[in-house]
Amino acid sequence: MEITFGEYFPYTPHPARLPDALVGGRETQRHKVVVAGGGPCGLALALGLANHGIPVTVLEADATVCTGSRAGAFTRRTLEILEQLGVIDAVLPTGLTWSVGRTYLGEREVFSFTMPDDANQKYPPALSHLQNFIEQCMVERAEAQPDLIDIRWQSEVGKVEHLADGARVEVQTPAGSYELDTDWLVACDGGRSTVRQLLGLTMQGKRHEGRYLIIDIRIDTSGLPAGRRCWFDPPSKPGGTLLLYKKPNGMLRFDYQLNDDDDEDEACKPEVVFKQVDAHLKMLGIERPWEPVWMSLYRASALTLETYRHGRVLFAGDAAHLVPIFGVRGMNSAVEDAHNLAWKLAYVIKGVAGEHLLDSYSEERVYAARENHRFASKSAEFMAPPSKPFRLMRDAVLSLAERHPQFSSLINPRQHAAIPLVHSPLNLHGAQDARFTGGPAPGEILRECPLEVDGGTSHLTGLTGPHFAALYFSEHGEMPAPLARALEQAAARAPLATHNIARNITKNRPGSGTDVAYDHTGRLFPLYGAQPGTLYLVRPDGHVLARWADAQADEVVPALAAALS
Repeated sequence: MEITFGEYFPYTPHPARLPDALVGGRETQRHKVVVAGGGPCGLALALGLANHGIPVTVLEADATVCTGSRAGAFTRRTLEILEQLGVIDAVLPTGLTWSVGRTYLGEREVFSFTMPDDANQKYPPALSHLQNFIEQCMVERAEAQPDLIDIRWQSEVGKVEHLADGARVEVQTPAGSYELDTDWLVACDGGRSTVRQLLGLTMQGKRHEGRYLIIDIRIDTSGLPAGRRCWFDPPSKPGGTLLLYKKPNGMLRFDYQLNDDDDEDEACKPEVVFKQVDAHLKMLGIERPWEPVWMSLYRASALTLETYRHGRVLFAGDAAHLVPIFGVRGMNSAVEDAHNLAWKLAYVIKGVAGEHLLDSYSEERVYAARENHRFASKSAEFMAPPSKPFRLMRDAVLSLAERHPQFSSLINPRQHAAIPLVHSPLNLHGAQDARFTGGPAPGEILRECPLEVDGGTSHLTGLTGPHFAALYFSEHGEMPAPLARALEQAAARAPLATHNIARNITKNRPGSGTDVAYDHTGRLFPLYGAQPGTLYLVRPDGHVLARWADAQADEVVPALAAALS
């Protein structure tokens, strides 16, 4: 159920079109990659592949970016990825940053949480924004690269046929239908994935109790805090729960839980919902005119495909898995899927790695989906208890949390952070692992920290990109010649950028053949458990591949080769 009351976003409709070269209803050009679905996952994958110089064709069934209220909270990890995709400068200034969430029982605050944040970070822990806006920024970025990205609007997948060396896709448009062949097809076409259905694949998992009615309203939001606020048993909906987010462009989003005995048709009548909104605004002391913009019904599911690779067809985002909204793991995990897949698919296409690298994509992201399910399902069951005993326990925790903080950990919605890929088949562990007293282990994401680069302030994540990165820690910027030669050999094996990070710096830096950054805060070395001679080898998606407390020249090239072959 979806109801539109007013313009949610200034949509730009795009016409349908047929490709130029058609013979007998089939496109003569063979494609390297076709992405089914032009939502945030498909667009992130297209932009990521373009960063590697891989051309992509995107098939989007609709004429515009997504309509209505979709994802609204975005994590620091997603912001880091959006920077690499070239859209962060448009997204960050127009969103609402926040770090604090609050939980209420009735009208009493019983718990609050603050997401991790410190002086090392480049981006806030969370950003409230509109998925429509972020998609539009991605579309504009894609349109600026017409030689690499071709978005075909109003183009729906009708059939999919496996080929020995790719896939054949029937594309249906208002202007006519045609077939195309592609080396790789990636399904990013959402929770109701047409590609998944055409291939007869089903997701496994569970559907949670609880129905949630989402309503976005336009109102003067000045003075209202950004961030997550959650009410259990609010006066505006006795016995239920309510989530409230402030959004850009003068909007508030309410997520109401329907009670078990609520008649869905009656509870979803606009006049009934409007009374609840009025009651909750009055409870908050807000007496301002408002107007409804969007209303929809949502049910929480924790489902995933068993594998995300089926021959030359790959799955990502909601086409691969569905995650309950609690803990903002939907679009955020979809963007992480795309970031993981982009470099691996690009390296396979370029011949840098064998197709087995795509199996690691499936293993890593299926694991991440199940971890997301584990966290989000706990929150979903706390929001909508599956049984009376569970509800009694939930209510007891809420009533005790205000006076006994030790119970608050049971309420924490566990806001999303990147899942450490600790069981990845790509991780390289060695005898030197035990020598580290800190820092990210293989499979974990880089930890952010400011750096001085070329006399200006930057951040560690700024050293990453569509390539592997070797981060060498030194005293003054020196590097042993054998190690420098080994890193040059590794760069001939795969795209690799070497960065020398100095603990102390002098005006006359010794030549090392690498860029030299300066740990001017003195925080990076201890954060990484590093001493002069330490080396971190980082994947293009920002996960640590391997690390050495005292790097030796004969270990680097074999380590990179092992990951790729």
